[in-house]
Amino acid sequence: MFDTMTMTKVLGAFCGTLLVFMLGGWAAETIYHAGGHGDHEQAYVIPVESAVTGDVVIDTGPPFEDVYALADISAGEGLWRACSACHKLEAGQNGTGPYLYGVVGRDVGTAVDFGYSGALASVNDVWSPEELNAFLENPKGYAPGTAMSYNGMRKIEDRADLIAYLDSLDD
Repeated sequence: MFDTMTMTKVLGAFCGTLLVFMLGGWAAETIYHAGGHGDHEQAYVIPVESAVTGDVVIDTGPPFEDVYALADISAGEGLWRACSACHKLEAGQNGTGPYLYGVVGRDVGTAVDFGYSGALASVNDVWSPEELNAFLENPKGYAPGTAMSYNGMRKIEDRADLIAYLDSLDD
């Protein structure tokens, strides 16, 4: 069934098909790139006087201190529900993460009976509202190597509300 002539026909068909694809690619390159688009000067340029040529300014939003001053504690209580899967609010009662009662103003890594990963100790000394804001925005970016698997809270208002709620718990 597979004699020399059959194998020659199969190999010839394969080579012919490959040749057709290669020639098609070459023809497409010639058709679409033969004009040299981008290689010549623009035919007519419209001058725009208000064009910005300087540095691009990225709006980072209001400073955290201003947002924190207007934080809504009741909204923070609603945001706490996402955190409650891993953290507890009772002092000394750890979950997957350390308890968060009194976390605002507490020294980093001092929750009783919790085994920290060690990544936080090198980044920060005290959990101030500003440090908590930076951590909650992007935990892995703030403290590389942290065991916290949370991806972060994107809205600054939500972070401020949650921190204000946590701060209100211990007077």
